Amino acid sequence: MTKFARIRALALASFATMALSACGGDDDPITPPTVTNGSLAITVSGLPTGTNAAVTVTGPNSFSQTATGTTTLSVVPGSYTVAAAQVTSNNVRYNATITGSPATVASSQTATVTVAYAVTANPTVVLSGSIPANRTLTPDTNYVLRGFVYVNQGATLTINAGTRIVGDTTALGSALFVLRGARIVANGTAAAPIVFTSQRSAGNRAPGDWGGLVIVGNARANRTGNVIVEGSNGSVLGANPAGVIYTGGTVDNDNSGTLRYVRVEFAGYATLTDAELNSFTFGAVGSGTTFEYLQSLAGLDDSFEWFGGTVNGKYLVSYEAGDDHFDGSEGYRGLNQFLIAMQSTYLTPRPGTGAVSTDPQGLEIDGCSGGGCVAPSGANAQSAGRDEGLYNMNVFANFTLVGVPTGGATVPSSGGVGAVLRRGTGGYYLNGVVARWQRGAISLRDSTSNNRFQADSLIVRNLYFAENGGTDGGFDGTSNFGQAAAFTAKNSNIVVGTGVTATSLFTALPTTPTNAASLDWSPAAGSPIATGGLNAFTADPRIAARVGTFITPTAYRGAAAPGGTKWWEGWTNYARN
Repeated sequence: MTKFARIRALALASFATMALSACGGDDDPITPPTVTNGSLAITVSGLPTGTNAAVTVTGPNSFSQTATGTTTLSVVPGSYTVAAAQVTSNNVRYNATITGSPATVASSQTATVTVAYAVTANPTVVLSGSIPANRTLTPDTNYVLRGFVYVNQGATLTINAGTRIVGDTTALGSALFVLRGARIVANGTAAAPIVFTSQRSAGNRAPGDWGGLVIVGNARANRTGNVIVEGSNGSVLGANPAGVIYTGGTVDNDNSGTLRYVRVEFAGYATLTDAELNSFTFGAVGSGTTFEYLQSLAGLDDSFEWFGGTVNGKYLVSYEAGDDHFDGSEGYRGLNQFLIAMQSTYLTPRPGTGAVSTDPQGLEIDGCSGGGCVAPSGANAQSAGRDEGLYNMNVFANFTLVGVPTGGATVPSSGGVGAVLRRGTGGYYLNGVVARWQRGAISLRDSTSNNRFQADSLIVRNLYFAENGGTDGGFDGTSNFGQAAAFTAKNSNIVVGTGVTATSLFTALPTTPTNAASLDWSPAAGSPIATGGLNAFTADPRIAARVGTFITPTAYRGAAAPGGTKWWEGWTNYARN
């Protein structure tokens, strides 16, 4: 390289270095702009205290957040959408009206969205015809039974706590039938019972407004042939003209489901002359079924009726029945403990739906009656079931049966007895209170039932009588078999409270109840029913064998323990219309 070329190269390199140095000295680092959050204020109103809203907020960069009430969110600037789902509280639906969405949030600024909830009508669903597959009823829907509705074999009807089902009063006799091989799973709670009732408003309801609840199982009964549920072949919308058969079952531990905290009100329609539906009808229901905390209110016919079967029950309540409060027959062999029956008057049925019975009683227990009661060898037909071990052998323990006050409503001519045992029945009746029955506390009606009594397959123990008609404080006269001396001879330990009134036995028993809270079945202070119960079964192996572990011995008589849990509170109802 020539001298000139070397000088020229050095000059160019120097120039490049100076240029780069000048560029680097003049540039500053790039700083991103500062972003400041804004606020999104959400105001929620219209829901009951303690009820959570269901608000969802979405926005930029996949932002999503829920809000259960009034709140303020710190968010980056942008557009935000607010949505609110329906809320159900105490079986009432609430829908929301939203104002201010979508909301644009600016840096350091607040945007406001209001969410105003208001009550919206629950949808109404009509149940009619058949329920052929599994179905669930929920408390946020109003259900109407229209005509005879059948839960078919193989299907399970689930009813959630707090659900209300009404009988369509324009389709008289509307009723729910749970057929053999089907199940009902109705699990209410004390705070949210399941209620079957009249479609008419409070103050306008009457016995007979609708049919009732019928459950048919696959346990045995002691009548032969195809015997149908009384009234099931009546001229009601959707009825099967042939009726619903309940005889012929073979599985005593059959399971028809669960009823827990369930009320049936203003039911009992007469579909035919002398063929009435009951509030609760149990046809050959098996012992795998669970019945607890059930109430019948103001039914036209029987409150609870068992035709055969083996199902057990606890905590059963019947107020103001049009016929019997508890009726068992045809080989019913179930166990029941803690029962209350109260009759303060006889309510007038809805016109055209039937009439009050001529013989309403507290307990009416029959062996067998009607077609299919075939006489076993050497016995009366009323004793059907002897050879098959299917005597009517139910157990009722800790029952409180209270009748109409003297001077109150007129008692029908053949009614007004606390416990009628007849037609070849057996059974055990333990630790009960029978009070204020104008024609008598207990009646043993016929020779076939007396045969059971003498053979110790009809046992009565530790009852208390007060304010009853009849002879000797509540027994049959000389025309029947249930005289006081006969029970004394059998060591029945029945105490007659001479001069004791029904009202004095309990904490609260008004002559005219006004609501459920006006009735307190706990023994009053110093009440004789607080003691005197059969508090052990070991002394009588027959009783011990019959009751097993399901029935608990108690030191008191009646349905309520002194100072114990008021198990009827909160879920039962009392009303006359």
